[in-house]
Amino acid sequence: MVEPRSLDFQSLNTLITIYREGSFSAAAAILDINQSTVSYTVARLRKVFGDPLFVRQGAGVVATDRCRDLVVKAAGMLEQFDRMAQPEDFTPMDVRAALTVSCNFYERLIILPNLIKSLRQTAPGLRMSVTQSLSEGGIQLKRNFTDLLLSPITMTEEGIYVRTLFEDEYVCVMDPGHPLTGQAITLDDYVKAKHAMIDYGAGWKSRYQDELEQLGLTIEPVLRIPSPATIDRLILGTDMISTVPSRVAAVFAGNLAVRQSPLPAPFAVKMFWTERTHNSPMHRWFRQQMVNAADMAA
Repeated sequence: MVEPRSLDFQSLNTLITIYREGSFSAAAAILDINQSTVSYTVARLRKVFGDPLFVRQGAGVVATDRCRDLVVKAAGMLEQFDRMAQPEDFTPMDVRAALTVSCNFYERLIILPNLIKSLRQTAPGLRMSVTQSLSEGGIQLKRNFTDLLLSPITMTEEGIYVRTLFEDEYVCVMDPGHPLTGQAITLDDYVKAKHAMIDYGAGWKSRYQDELEQLGLTIEPVLRIPSPATIDRLILGTDMISTVPSRVAAVFAGNLAVRQSPLPAPFAVKMFWTERTHNSPMHRWFRQQMVNAADMAA
């Protein structure tokens, strides 16, 4: 029998990290410990809580229902302790803490590079983990799996705070020799074109797809990809066009032609957080750094 009070915060952090990564080996790499230490910690946790916590599935592990409940509670405990450990007069250069941001490719490409450069200069002791949000970002935030969510979604629940970072819209990108580069793209041209569609999965749809449905129109993609990360290499030299946010298109502007879309479908990128972190001096400072990084990208 393992005495429950013999567990330390590192054991709980290991539990949370395995849950987020879905892998013992990935958790070991993030925590900078060997996998045998992770396995030993999980064995102790299983004895304390009387539950397997994780079960094998494919190449990774999935959490039991009991484990999910424990992770939510453990994340709250660690956050409370982090707040206790922070001096009342917050000094970025002196901070030693870990934060989690949930977002997708767009925010990682457009906002986070500026943020990370700033953090390395102003708060080198701050560690940051970035989690893929897809359509689960709101759930991740409400269950304390992330400290901050960057997303164009809408959330109006009580206890959720939001700040708009900037607005964007969709444009079309294509090979410079594509016939549509020499003219304004009409809605008819757009529907008839050969599309390379960004299909993020998990039920997520881009705003322009909603507008197409409202018009009763459909496009037939000849290629579906999960991210715009390599769109320039995939459509260069082909007859395909792709619809991406204008700031993403700007990254590839040197290789691809960028044209106005007949369905610009404007959207706002927002930052969400909860009551749990709202009054924390460190989190207030971190949110301001995120705003500054977004302003640089706007």
